[in-house]
Amino acid sequence: MLKLTKLLILIILVSLGFSKTLQAQNTGTTKYKCMIQMTNYMGEGAYIVVSLVDAKGGYNKTLYVLGSDKKWYADLKEWHKAFSKKPSNISAITGASVTGGDRSVVVLEIENAKINSNYKIRFESAVEDKPYNVKDLEIPLTTESLSAKNEGTGYIRYVRFSPN
Repeated sequence: MLKLTKLLILIILVSLGFSKTLQAQNTGTTKYKCMIQMTNYMGEGAYIVVSLVDAKGGYNKTLYVLGSDKKWYADLKEWHKAFSKKPSNISAITGASVTGGDRSVVVLEIENAKINSNYKIRFESAVEDKPYNVKDLEIPLTTESLSAKNEGTGYIRYVRFSPN
């Protein structure tokens, strides 16, 4: 009987430890390298916004902005509408625009609790004097999509992620 009690206590302790490990994995953030490969379009550099959106398409957070000249942000119409309502300091998550045929590697910091929780990552793109792509690429924020090659539909040819 004593052995059974000890075994039961051990099982409870192990399961509590496992539960704490799962909770720890869901808290905090993880950094991912994000490589964006552009199509071979002609024209100016593309401004790209990488956003975290909820299941209804509502903007949750700006993850990165490729293009640092604020006067062109209005060309990213849907993001700019949401950003104007709730402005935040994005200077730490901005970089140069990217031109046709080039690639850019940026680091995105994503909350672990958002992964596999019905969120999406949206890539919006705009190029001067060319059509705007509100969903050049939109992928479900899942462990599968973070390990796959994701094809764009506009100026972005594809995007790949890797843990940083």
